[in-house]
Amino acid sequence: MPKRASGRTVGGLRSLSLQAPAVTLLLLWMLIPLGMTLWFSFQHYNLLMPGEPSFVGLENYEYLFTDPSLWRAMGNTLLMVGWILVISVGGGTLLAVLFQQEFKGRGIARVLAISPFFVMPTVSALIWKNLMMHPDNGVLAWLTESVGLPAIDWFSWVPMTSVVIIVSWQWLPFALLILLTAIQSLDEDQVEAARMDGAGPVDIFRFITLPHLKRAISVVIMIEMIFLLTLFAEIYVTTSGGPGLATTNLAFLIYIQALLDFDVGMASAGGVVAIILANIVAIFLVRLVARNLEE
Repeated sequence: MPKRASGRTVGGLRSLSLQAPAVTLLLLWMLIPLGMTLWFSFQHYNLLMPGEPSFVGLENYEYLFTDPSLWRAMGNTLLMVGWILVISVGGGTLLAVLFQQEFKGRGIARVLAISPFFVMPTVSALIWKNLMMHPDNGVLAWLTESVGLPAIDWFSWVPMTSVVIIVSWQWLPFALLILLTAIQSLDEDQVEAARMDGAGPVDIFRFITLPHLKRAISVVIMIEMIFLLTLFAEIYVTTSGGPGLATTNLAFLIYIQALLDFDVGMASAGGVVAIILANIVAIFLVRLVARNLEE
């Protein structure tokens, strides 16, 4: 018995020594930027005056939380994330059910439906801005004018809707890919038995398909939420946060403070707020996914 215990101890120490470099590197990778962000959030540090940093305590946070632009940016962030999740997850679920059916050219249709996810965000935004939504030469302007309606200046009249459409177009294929993979594991015998009992397509979707996809939907929401909270490229390319603050989210507000106003201290305080918000959302989503996995 003592020999076995000693063997287990030596094995555990050897395993710990092998894991220590990777764990240490990971901790440094996370803690150093976080520590610097916290430090600068308590400093008055402007890039135009780099030699004059000074400790100001909570002054940056006080100014930030009394600035209406912060609450507008947080509201825009939640609004964008909410609508994009509704469109991408809802549309992805319906498309997954559709592409599960047998029809001619299904393989090609699946590839075409998933391909937008592999387009870079900047390229995607440029395509929509200059090719699809341009008020003079865009495809959507041509379609509206062909039926006698005036062209829509998307980024001036409905900027938030424009950004939501662009990002949803990019993330819907991701939801489709995950949900289509999940729906392929659905027991066809169960579906066939439901049909024999008189269940229609709506009842099968509501009581069999949707409960089966619940875990996959939770994972899709969690992954998309993490990336959508830091949405930046599409806003920068299309609206630059405008008109005014109409499409300024929290990530873009931090960019404005850091690289347009050159206020590193204020931007760092905004970064801390963003970290806290992301962790609150992550805790909620992890619990949601864990609850679905236990069922």
